[in-house]
Amino acid sequence: MSESTNPVRYEVEGAIAVICIDNPPVNAASQAVREGLVAAMARFAEGPEKVAVIHGAGRTFVAGADIKEFGKPPTEPMLPRVVDTVEAQEKPVVCVLHGTALGGGLELALAAHYRVALRSARIGLPEVNLGILPGAGGTQRLPRLIGLIPAVEIFTSARQVGAEEALELGIVDALSEEEPRVAGLNFAAGILARGDGPRRIRDLPGPKVDAEAVAELRAKVARANRGEIAHLAALDVAVKGAGLPFAEALAEERKAFTTLMESPQRAALIHVFFAERKAAQLPELKGVTARPVAHLGVIGGGTMGGGIAVAGLLNGRRVTLIERDAAAAEKAREGIARTLADSVRRGKLTGDRRAELLETALTTSADNAALAEADVIVEAVFESMEVKREVFATLDRVAKPGAILATNTSYLDVNEIAAATSRPADVLGLHFFSPAHVMRLLEIVVADRTAPEVVATGFALARALQKIPVRAGVCDGFIGNRMLRVYRLAADHMVLDGASPYAIDRALTDFGFAMGPYAVADLAGLDIGHATRERLRPTKPAEERWGDWPDRLHALGRLGRKTGRGYYIYDAESPRGRPDPEVEALVAEERAAKGITARALSDDEIVERYLAAMINEGARIVEEGIARRPLDVDVVKIHGYAFPRWRGGPMHHADTLGLDRVLATIRAAAAEDAHFWQPAPLLARLASEGRGFASLDED
Repeated sequence: MSESTNPVRYEVEGAIAVICIDNPPVNAASQAVREGLVAAMARFAEGPEKVAVIHGAGRTFVAGADIKEFGKPPTEPMLPRVVDTVEAQEKPVVCVLHGTALGGGLELALAAHYRVALRSARIGLPEVNLGILPGAGGTQRLPRLIGLIPAVEIFTSARQVGAEEALELGIVDALSEEEPRVAGLNFAAGILARGDGPRRIRDLPGPKVDAEAVAELRAKVARANRGEIAHLAALDVAVKGAGLPFAEALAEERKAFTTLMESPQRAALIHVFFAERKAAQLPELKGVTARPVAHLGVIGGGTMGGGIAVAGLLNGRRVTLIERDAAAAEKAREGIARTLADSVRRGKLTGDRRAELLETALTTSADNAALAEADVIVEAVFESMEVKREVFATLDRVAKPGAILATNTSYLDVNEIAAATSRPADVLGLHFFSPAHVMRLLEIVVADRTAPEVVATGFALARALQKIPVRAGVCDGFIGNRMLRVYRLAADHMVLDGASPYAIDRALTDFGFAMGPYAVADLAGLDIGHATRERLRPTKPAEERWGDWPDRLHALGRLGRKTGRGYYIYDAESPRGRPDPEVEALVAEERAAKGITARALSDDEIVERYLAAMINEGARIVEEGIARRPLDVDVVKIHGYAFPRWRGGPMHHADTLGLDRVLATIRAAAAEDAHFWQPAPLLARLASEGRGFASLDED
């Protein structure tokens, strides 16, 4: 490697070796960086310099591994060797942390003998988010440095620790206001003046193990990460290593790391990591300039509209919210104020900042003319085509030229909504998920005449609001809700065939969903599903089976949690809900009326059919171009519909199962209902070719 291409520079300042990692944009610990660090340590060991300072160029220290190396055979020198080489130095080594020091970056810093952090620095060991654990000593050095429980909490939560907390915990030795190089030189000068030598974490005793505290933390980690294996593996290897000599502890960590690297969960989580990034980067938008969005307009101050307004406020946008009259506008303001107060209570916002946002950044009004200067206006009113077209006709009159007019519709035809304006090129769908200031998914629905720069602006706004954007085409329900209708219908069919709704919920939560479809319906309200069925009833094919029992529940006023009864009963005895024998009686009546003989369905069959319906509809959506790639479907279902992230999304999961197996499930079910269970042509074609959905994810 030539000096000009080496991402690790070695300079000398008197008795101090200054080692700079310069591998933009985030100084990832690539093979070249690792090689450069080993070479720098060899030069330092042989040279006359008495202290070494390692720092990062640009906006950050080492922010983690090089994602270009994910999924590829490992190349030497591996990070554990680099870390051991730094720690083994006979002369003191200082690391200066700024920006983010994550994963391997923090492990490198822990190998140094001293650590200085800029006040803006954030550190962490987030490897569990990728289905692995810290593999270069992180699970062993951090507990020895700050104690077992605080350390394990950091790497099982994957949270980022601020500089001041890192100082309080003892992870870093000092904070600095200087730029990284100067901060390192100043700290190194103090070492020289005092004559301090190396101070190795590996020489510290193993941390004390409080069995009761460990058991409590283990239960907490298991609850928070149900179904995932990396979090508990990291905890267990830290506890085991606490009682071992350091070298043996490192060997245990590496063994656990290697096991996780080979797990399906690791493959799924790596898929999601890349899918989230690719979903946000459409090749057709390369070179397309987004319009500026400083002023966000919102029409409708209910739960959704208020949440969209809060998302804008929390992310630096001026917001104007319109309601039907002054009283409703004031009520919307009060709701936004309460939500911002919740952010203060959770430490996400200061009280002063909340007051400033309400005073200077938020306008609520009943006058549509207040939207005249808004850059993007999001309509979040009642889900009625007539109402939405009326709103857009009004926006067409009041919005400034170049303003983007967006609908938050969950199902309706964005082309028809755009036709109510004289500027359909400026219209698109921005389908937020509730609560809109919390949920990260944003379906960006591209209508037939939406201009490329308008699509680009939708993606830019999503990033500004810290959302994960996914492009969707126009159809009933777009990606997420269109699929939801189909696999929810599959669940209703299984209930008619003999499964209890409670057995279906249990089987799917065991699979990894946070809630089953009937518990979800109770949370959302049975009136939503009823409204959807009524909207679709005029076009319902005669051959399509619908259960009548959900609508009978609706007719009885059983709307879910908000009325205390839906599919489940909610009361003081069971605030989270308990099965209701009356629901099963309604189902039994319908089976009898339709001449259906109930049969037993195993949990495996329930899961297989539910997922097959989901995957099959996902394949149709990809083939029709509603979703650009299978990975877009995965991102939507994970972030909007709670598909277990550690399974990678439905399309990735299909690849894991094998498309032949999915197709066999569909064909077996088709013997009972040939109308519903028709294999998607794309699924059948890929299965016949021995390919998976992943083969369609490449641009």
